[in-house]
Amino acid sequence: MPNLPPTRSVKISDDERGGWSSDRPRRDGAPPRPADVSVRNRTLAPAEDLRYSPGSLLLIVSASTPERDRFAERLIENQSSLLSLGKVRGLLAGRVAEEDVESRATQLLDAAVLKRLDANETVVIPVEGLEADERERYVRMAAALKRPRHLILLEVGRDQVEDEDRVALNELRRRLDAGELGADGFHTALRLGGQSVGALRRIVFKPLPRED
Repeated sequence: MPNLPPTRSVKISDDERGGWSSDRPRRDGAPPRPADVSVRNRTLAPAEDLRYSPGSLLLIVSASTPERDRFAERLIENQSSLLSLGKVRGLLAGRVAEEDVESRATQLLDAAVLKRLDANETVVIPVEGLEADERERYVRMAAALKRPRHLILLEVGRDQVEDEDRVALNELRRRLDAGELGADGFHTALRLGGQSVGALRRIVFKPLPRED
């Protein structure tokens, strides 16, 4: 059996528009397979400034809702790009029946995300929950429109992690550190914790400056 050439890393720019479809024709009436959103993933190192391409989707994930929301509000310069279920729930409170708030909030958030992505506008979402399916629907929206997808995992102290979240959090950490989140459709992933959180000054969505 011939020896296979060694693999090598490939640098992918932040505005990578990767992703391809694995839709197959129906067989025996079976539904088509979901589109394959996998891309090459790059694990970023903590820095003082983070720069992503305009029109990107950035998901912020954390085991602590308060820390996640404070992080997003402190670092996202354009607050209009920041969309969340919590904000939508607040807008719906007292306007729709309590039992309908959750479903309506999800519908409205999805519509707002899709509208912004379709207009090539940046979207930042502090994601509720740590499971992969919490992130998948947003990734698929962005992938269908060929928008760059990025993830930040914000670490918090063990005392802020609920017992039921530990398995999902550990799995996300493992896959992020191993560079496996490209399979989930993320072009870049970053894990922030401890001093690296305080050292981060801003997150911007701007093209790289031109070299004259």
